[in-house]
Amino acid sequence: MTLLIITAVEPEAAAIRAGLSRADVAAVGAGPAAAAAGTARRLALKPYEAVLSAGIAGAFPGRAALAATILGARTIAADLGAESPEGFLPIDTLGFGTSTQPADPALLKTLQNALPQALTGDILTLTTVTGTAETTERLAGAHPEALAEAMEGHGVATAAAQAGVPFAELRTISNLIGPRDRKAWRLPEALTALSQAAANLPW
Repeated sequence: MTLLIITAVEPEAAAIRAGLSRADVAAVGAGPAAAAAGTARRLALKPYEAVLSAGIAGAFPGRAALAATILGARTIAADLGAESPEGFLPIDTLGFGTSTQPADPALLKTLQNALPQALTGDILTLTTVTGTAETTERLAGAHPEALAEAMEGHGVATAAAQAGVPFAELRTISNLIGPRDRKAWRLPEALTALSQAAANLPW
């Protein structure tokens, strides 16, 4: 299988390349817009059989631990929609599209078999990552199956879906979601876990 792996930044891409040399890995920039554009460009230039959004992420406390490996059953654009006096309205409710992109079942199963220690659940895509207890509580309540949040998955998934290419998302945990505290992040451990996960992929 010809696999394209999309990351946000070069340290994530380098961590994946350190474990896996048999796939094309590209760092395309942070956020869903850069992720979608970068993925679409590469899919237009070369045929791929699958696309993987990969990198580090924050985990909801009590749902995943630091350095854990997460597989996305669904990728959800959690802040795509509108505010209202009654609360946040997802784009689905507005009738303008869908905030949810499911992982390709066969590709997800392949990843689960290769990474039996990985947790599987929803991964949120946010354009503004969470930095307060209030937002953490709101997102956790709105998305009870969400294990983690990142910034690129939904963009990669949208580009893959429009190209008709199977998609999945893989993340390793660098921090817990909550009040922003960079001193508590464990970036080296998360990047090491990303390399280890990549080394076990069957490509």
